[in-house]
Amino acid sequence: MATNTATYTGELGVVKYDVSGTMEAVAEIRGFTIDQEQATLENTVMGDAVRSYLPSLSQFSGSLDVYFRDDDTAANALFAGIGAGAASIEVYPSGISTGVKLSGDVIITGFSISSNFDGMVEASVSFQGVKDSSGNGLTKTNL
Repeated sequence: MATNTATYTGELGVVKYDVSGTMEAVAEIRGFTIDQEQATLENTVMGDAVRSYLPSLSQFSGSLDVYFRDDDTAANALFAGIGAGAASIEVYPSGISTGVKLSGDVIITGFSISSNFDGMVEASVSFQGVKDSSGNGLTKTNL
């Protein structure tokens, strides 16, 4: 696994989602976002000249925009994910052979479909990361 020192482009991005135990690529991806956050706890005491903080809990969440297709099994699994338990997701920002893979378990928190007379039918999915069976959140793997 060599680290690439070049910048990446996103046109080859891939998202895979757990469909009955198999990671399947979501078709017709328009874009996606992964957000990581680190909470802090203030531990400043009287007499300190500068506020002091310690790291606390972390989390990740994200969203995915696609052109809607009713024959896409991965997109259908995302749609069915509302009200279901956690499932695995893999995100490849610059393709499956370059850059990094971000992976983790997520709960689908939203799925919306939009349509208008002069555009494509699109779907948006939002998700919240959860701890996997190993106690991990979002994992980054260099490709």
